[in-house]
Amino acid sequence: MTLGPPPSLGEIIRRQRELAELSIRRFAAMAGISGPYLSQIERGLRAPSDRVLQGIATSLRTTADALRREATPEWDPPSAVLAAIAADPRLSPRRRQALTEVYLAFVAAEDGDRPGG
Repeated sequence: MTLGPPPSLGEIIRRQRELAELSIRRFAAMAGISGPYLSQIERGLRAPSDRVLQGIATSLRTTADALRREATPEWDPPSAVLAAIAADPRLSPRRRQALTEVYLAFVAAEDGDRPGG
């Protein structure tokens, strides 16, 4: 199984909101925007301003730069581990996402430990 293109910024925001188990209404209030506007951002219909993205990032306990990097990563062929996680029917979407994030964090840490990495 191959993985598709990297997720859009809106998809990343939606996934993070869902992992935090927050409704659109509650998360929008935390970020200081309206629910319909957040919905449009998550669906890719609107691009958030820098100020709005900062509010969203703060509510997700991350940075706007981290969200942007996740939406535009350097292309890297999908690993067998990521393909296996994505293909396993025993995992819920939430658990797939969590395992994927943990795996990518471990890989990033390893890359940072290598000379020149």
